[in-house]
This record gives sequence, structure tokens and C-alpha cells, in this order.
Amino acid sequence: MKNLIVIGHPDKNSFCYNGIFKTVKKELEKCNDQKVKVIDLYHEDSSIPKKELINEYQNLVTWSDRLYFISPVWWFRLTPKTENFFDEVFTPEFAFKFVNITKIYAIPKPFLKDKQVRTYITHGAPALPVITLYLNSVKLRLVMGVFSFVFGWKLSLWTKTKQFWSVPAVSEQKRKKYLRTVAKDIKKDIK
Repeated sequence: MKNLIVIGHPDKNSFCYNGIFKTVKKELEKCNDQKVKVIDLYHEDSSIPKKELINEYQNLVTWSDRLYFISPVWWFRLTPKTENFFDEVFTPEFAFKFVNITKIYAIPKPFLKDKQVRTYITHGAPALPVITLYLNSVKLRLVMGVFSFVFGWKLSLWTKTKQFWSVPAVSEQKRKKYLRTVAKDIKKDIK
């Protein structure tokens, strides 16, 4: 299987980068039949022209069987470079197209529905207010507003998106539990 990891955190010492990303990569690399490529959005080569970089990213998405997205939540969205990745890489005619069902209404036809997708999102906030007061808007927008267009409704409903809560405030023991969850997910994906 060909695995593409997209990491969207600027700080290599962060839990997203140093914890989740490294765990995903390590677990995938344990298996000889797993090919792994990484898009590190905050540490990409700035000398590559933007159009070439987007083309390279689209080629990597096409190459992959599985995609892993890892990002913290900032201001109720994923990081700016992660959001930019969705905007610039998952473009119409590459990732989807609109198909008219009436004269004025169209629905997206996904072109990447053969991909498996797993997403890890970290929050500084606890789960209760995000899920109740804000209706888990980050996950809802991501799954219904991005993934359904690109990967299709069926996959979007089954997309495996895990959220880790209160990351800056939880104990080291809790963070280790989060990472065990990630490792278990990857082992399940590989089987």
C-alpha cells in the first residue's frame, strides 16, 4: 500500500508533529510492504514554484492508496497551510467536478473515492464546549464540506477522523494514551 502523510504543523516539537506524525510514520514504516511519502506543509522547499509544488502534491495524492492528515485546530479551522492544501490541491477537475441534476442545481462528483482517509486533529479546548456549543463544527465542515466533495459521501460518512482534546493541558500519560490510539489505528489500517 502507498501511504501519503500530510502534516500541517509548523512546530516540530508539537504533539501533532513530534507525537502523532512520528507515530503514524513509524508504524507504517515497520511493515516492508508499506510505501510512505510525506508532505510537510510548513517545511516545504520554498524555492519550488507554487504551480510545480501543487502539481507534485496532486501527483502524490494520485499515487497514494491511503491519506493521513494531521493538524491542530486554530480558530475553529485546521492550520492555514492545511486549509490551503485543500483549496489548492483538491481543485475541480482534479478532485471533483460538479454535475448538473437540474438547470440550477449541481452536485459534486468525487474523483478520489478510491482513497482511504484518516485524519487526526488536536484541540486546545476540551470536548464538551466544542461538541455542544459549537456543534463540532471543525469536524463537520471538514468531513461534509471537504471530504464529501473529494472522496464522496459514502467515504465521508466513514472517514476516520479522530480528535484529541485539551492537548496542552492533559497529562503526559493522557498524551501517551492518544498515541497508543494512533498506533492501534495504523496497525488496523495495515491489516
